[in-house]
Amino acid sequence: MIRLGTARGRGVLAATILGSGVAFLDGTVVNVALPTLGRELGAGLAGLQWTVDAYLLSLSALLLLGGSLGDRHGRRFIFNLGLAWFALASALCGFAPTIELLIAARALQGVGAALLVPGSLALLRSSFAEEDQAQAIGTWAGLSGVTTALGPLLGGWLISAVSWRFIFFLNLPLAALAIYFARRCVPESRNPAQGPLDLPGALTAALGLGGVVGALIEGRALGWTSAPILAAAALGLAGLAAFFLLEARREGQGRSPMLPLSLFRSRQFSGANGTTFALYFALGGATFFLALQLQTTAGYSPLQAGASLLPITLLLLAISGPAGKLAGRIGFRPLMTAGPLLAGLGLLLLGRVGPGASYVTAVLPGVTVLGLGLSLTVAPLTAAVISGAAPEHAGIASAVNNMVARLASLLAVALLPLLGAGDGLNPGLNLGLNPGLNPGLNPGFHRALIASATICGLGALCSHLTLQTPAARSMTKP
Repeated sequence: MIRLGTARGRGVLAATILGSGVAFLDGTVVNVALPTLGRELGAGLAGLQWTVDAYLLSLSALLLLGGSLGDRHGRRFIFNLGLAWFALASALCGFAPTIELLIAARALQGVGAALLVPGSLALLRSSFAEEDQAQAIGTWAGLSGVTTALGPLLGGWLISAVSWRFIFFLNLPLAALAIYFARRCVPESRNPAQGPLDLPGALTAALGLGGVVGALIEGRALGWTSAPILAAAALGLAGLAAFFLLEARREGQGRSPMLPLSLFRSRQFSGANGTTFALYFALGGATFFLALQLQTTAGYSPLQAGASLLPITLLLLAISGPAGKLAGRIGFRPLMTAGPLLAGLGLLLLGRVGPGASYVTAVLPGVTVLGLGLSLTVAPLTAAVISGAAPEHAGIASAVNNMVARLASLLAVALLPLLGAGDGLNPGLNLGLNPGLNPGLNPGFHRALIASATICGLGALCSHLTLQTPAARSMTKP
């Protein structure tokens, strides 16, 4: 086993953080480019939603399958395959001449991310000595969160200085560097007891998510009672029902389901994932519309919009590590209750962003409080999920948590526009053509943030009711 403080240990950390980092980065870096994409590629709101959700959809649907492939065929091999796939898909995104081809390439990106994201944590657990695993996972979680928060700033700078296409080309050297460290420092590992792949589960999950999300995104444009929307919704609901039935049946037969439903019998595992869903639903929807609001209504440039979120990155860097250590002493409940409440308050404060909004008075207070809430919550989340599952299920538990987070963001981008956010963003209407002169997003943006803050409050309640303190855990031990 590798020790954390060695050169090889640092190489393992570099490979896993860079690998998961490029995948998480692409979950946020695109948001700040949305108005530019709308202008240059002639995309309306539905096209912009699909640019975000095509990536999240394939990532969410295939995360568990990616974890199973790593256990079966070698975690380092599948991790590197995912990185190479992701880099190729990123190049296709960068060269895409139309919004339709960009959406298709984004879906391919999600496939690559699904191969590498579950492997990053599995490699940490299989590579490091047991006494170093907790610190390694905490470092991975904190720095991966920083890459997510850096996305808007980096994207804004690239869009302003070069072109939106370079937000995708940037992934190529990062992926190459991750592959270098992985091949040089990471030992190969696999689970020889892994059963056959759950291809029916992967297919029904993809069909279910695709049908439901497609109906939600296209429903306003085609009509909620139109035949295509009703057919897509029916296919999606049937696919999801079939998925859970198949998984329950496979687990009952001992045939290695893609999603072991028995994991959710753990109150802490279910509660931590419930909080994850609430937090990332609120965060995914809010950042999607905040990037649009700042540029199309408040008149910010892409660089200014991206830089406006810099306090979140700084707070994650400063607080995530200490928050993880504090959670180890006082338990997950206090921080994972206070964190979502603070995040919700930050979203409410950001609701003041409107035409001509001042950064210091309208944006900075909200992003600071939001960043503080995220910093208290993100680091303990992975540890809470892992500790809520049996040791032999640590890898799949992490994959489930990642899937829940991406699925939450996906559904937020699909559902929150139903509140009216983005009604003014039709093809060719003020998507960066007349900065600061587009009132169409403003009323719906405020409703979306209020809804997101409410969801954060529900996440805090979920943590308070389901997570235990150290004292409570000791009292319940047999």
